[in-house]
Amino acid sequence: MTAKEHEYWVYIMASLSGTLYTGITGAFFTRVMQHKSGEIEGFSRQYKCNRLVYYERFEDVRMAIAREKQIKRWRSVKEDSFD
Repeated sequence: MTAKEHEYWVYIMASLSGTLYTGITGAFFTRVMQHKSGEIEGFSRQYKCNRLVYYERFEDVRMAIAREKQIKRWRSVKEDSFD
């Protein structure tokens, strides 16, 4: 008998106006449905980020966290270039 592999997901949700939310989870389908129904308090609910636009799967949580940080840095660099 083998142990169930761990899965971690980095995902991006978007609003109709283009606002993006990047997150990480170990329960991908549950988390996406929470965003879609507005259950997640804070930024994603405030800006209605309820459309899944991107996701990646990882077996190592450290790799998933690194990827999430990379995506968030990339967005910040892009936003700074428009100033």
